[in-house]
Amino acid sequence: MEQEQWGSLQQDLLNTVGQNNYKAWIEPLRLTELADGVATFSVPTNFIGNYVSQNFGDLIIHQLTKAGEDVQRIHFRVGRAAANQNGAASPSIAPASAPKAATSRSTPTRAAALKDELPGAPLDTRFTFDSFVVGKPNELANAAARRVAEGGPVSFNPLFLYGGVGLGKTHLMHAIAWELQTQRPDLNVLYLSAEQFMYRFVQALRDRKMMDFKELFRSVDVLMVDDVQFIAGKDSTQEEFFHTFNALVDQNKQIIISADRAPGEIKDMEDRIRSRLQCGLVVDLHPTDYELRLGILQSKVDQYRGQYPDLQIADGVLEFLAHRISTNVRVLEGALTRLFAFASLVGREITMDLTQDCLSDVLRASERKISVEEIQRRVAEHYNIRLSDMIGPKRVRTFARPRQVAMFLCKQLTSRSLPEIGRRFGGRDHTTVMHGVRRIEELRSSDGQIAEDLELLRRALEA
Repeated sequence: MEQEQWGSLQQDLLNTVGQNNYKAWIEPLRLTELADGVATFSVPTNFIGNYVSQNFGDLIIHQLTKAGEDVQRIHFRVGRAAANQNGAASPSIAPASAPKAATSRSTPTRAAALKDELPGAPLDTRFTFDSFVVGKPNELANAAARRVAEGGPVSFNPLFLYGGVGLGKTHLMHAIAWELQTQRPDLNVLYLSAEQFMYRFVQALRDRKMMDFKELFRSVDVLMVDDVQFIAGKDSTQEEFFHTFNALVDQNKQIIISADRAPGEIKDMEDRIRSRLQCGLVVDLHPTDYELRLGILQSKVDQYRGQYPDLQIADGVLEFLAHRISTNVRVLEGALTRLFAFASLVGREITMDLTQDCLSDVLRASERKISVEEIQRRVAEHYNIRLSDMIGPKRVRTFARPRQVAMFLCKQLTSRSLPEIGRRFGGRDHTTVMHGVRRIEELRSSDGQIAEDLELLRRALEA
């Protein structure tokens, strides 16, 4: 097929998908090869190829088949790699499977039409189970996600993943969707953010297409909603989400949801929705520990070896980053990306000095802010006593020694003054705090158990 013939097919696609979708997604495509049932297109970016494959792939295959071409699937390459026959091929986008003959020529249902107008969110090709680094803080979430991704009988519904920013919720959601598309292509999987769900709902109301909206969402086999906390406080959207949720559960369809906090802690969420969200498996992605952060960095370095083959990284740099940047995996990965890019531009080895110079702002922002309350809680847990006893008036050795340890750590790890620390320990005088700090300093050099306790607690607090 000549490029001119593809141009005429583009006009048909324009009439089908509309001006906005055509300009954004179809017009950038360039047909480069048609052989062995595969139509290969050049695209400006992987993102465009991925989006077109998921949302317009079947339609393009149908148009090519209608024009007399034997096309079973389509394939995308980034434009530069496609144009350069001698260059290395860029990573390809997951191909779109050929539609069934019976459905490719049938009149689209109202739900299918709405799906074309409002496609699901594109999936990031980087976010797969293979690239997800598993450690103790996320092993349960990973196991639950893999079980759901098998596409077998629904064993827990919904699967609710929650955790702070940059802990891997979205990565696992995308990984489930990719795995389901691979293992169970017969399933209709819809992944979108809560914001997109709300946008679809509002647009359906505006265009008077609520029946289409309901038909679309009730026809999916697996519904995945990311960041569900964003519909909190939006009464009409919550109402429709509640009915959609119930309809899918009644049909034994799988629902997977993520949020930044547990269902019971989402403010302004209706009680009946909280109750439904808690009826399945609720899994917490805990903050990363040092070992998991180091594993993530080592995995990213292996990926960067292909892009920066000549760069050397000194011993201790990854350990330093894993220790210092402890709150957010995205910040950790971004810091490593910046470090590799900077070192390649200046042509230097990645040493500790270069790391501290290049990432000075990130390291400052990531400095751990430890509170007195956190120290008190950790020490009480370590010595297996109640927090109220540690900060209370009792002077028995069982409570007094942990109290002095906590005071010592408050003096070492926070910027609080002695009088302020004393107030946090049941209103004690600053001289009491000073005595406790001095006593622990003496014991640290003579009592091996105290020294070991202090080191374990310090590491746990700074992790």
